Amino acid sequence: MTNPTVGTVIKANVTDENDKYFFAQVDGFTYEIDKTELEKPLKLGGFVTGFAYENENHRLQITKQMPTVQKDIYGWGTVVANRHDLGVFVSIGLPNKDLVVSIDDLPTIQALWPQKGDKLLLSIKEDKKGRLWGEIAQQNIVAAVSRRATPELKSKTVKATVYRNKIAGTLVITDEYYLGFIHPSQRDDEPRLGQVVDARVIGVRDDGALNLSIKPLAYKTMSEDAQFLLLQLQRRADHFMPFNDKSNPESIKRQFGFSKSQFKRALGHLYKERLIEQVDDGIKLVEK
Repeated sequence: MTNPTVGTVIKANVTDENDKYFFAQVDGFTYEIDKTELEKPLKLGGFVTGFAYENENHRLQITKQMPTVQKDIYGWGTVVANRHDLGVFVSIGLPNKDLVVSIDDLPTIQALWPQKGDKLLLSIKEDKKGRLWGEIAQQNIVAAVSRRATPELKSKTVKATVYRNKIAGTLVITDEYYLGFIHPSQRDDEPRLGQVVDARVIGVRDDGALNLSIKPLAYKTMSEDAQFLLLQLQRRADHFMPFNDKSNPESIKRQFGFSKSQFKRALGHLYKERLIEQVDDGIKLVEK
């Protein structure tokens, strides 16, 4: 028989006690209340208010320690473990119970499952047998709690949590509750569900959502020679230098301190990243 009070805050009538627990009843169900979490004893015949659930020993319990989520109330939980045949276990603040998000509600690709320490926005749902499960927030729920971003966020770095993996890209929500989108071209590897990423804002859309990138900035991935060459261009007022891949090796060595082959490799990297362009008799920084 399902229990409509499980997963919610209830008020129950205290009916009995033993050394470890008080017992309270509501609607024909009996719950135990751990005495160690009470500041003062309950009175038999009185009432107790708390969160009702089935604990890890499959006994009904009421706790004063309110979880971060309830039925139809969404909040953040922290992943504590996963089991490939069942799903992931999420801590929601209960003293002796983790919520399971079913394998049916997780990405098909197991590499994209949340790992220990990841965050999930979820609520509680109850199945036909009265068991409580974690229900991951769908896009409409996430949108309902989100805020509109402003253009000033362009080029800023934000922390964001993945709430959905799609073929078209990764959907995230930032710590400030801005919605974000990471196109596959703006990541080296697809982040997993629940993963917290540091992302760079590359655009703010008209609807207030962010276009994000988690690829490292070009200068962080280029060689020291390319970084040095880029710096030389940036320091010049006209962002121009009279050198190209046909320049004299001795002139290159004198100016930059490295060989022509090193210079050509550095040029190639900067061209590939679209940081420079070739102009008459030299190279010039691309205006961004």
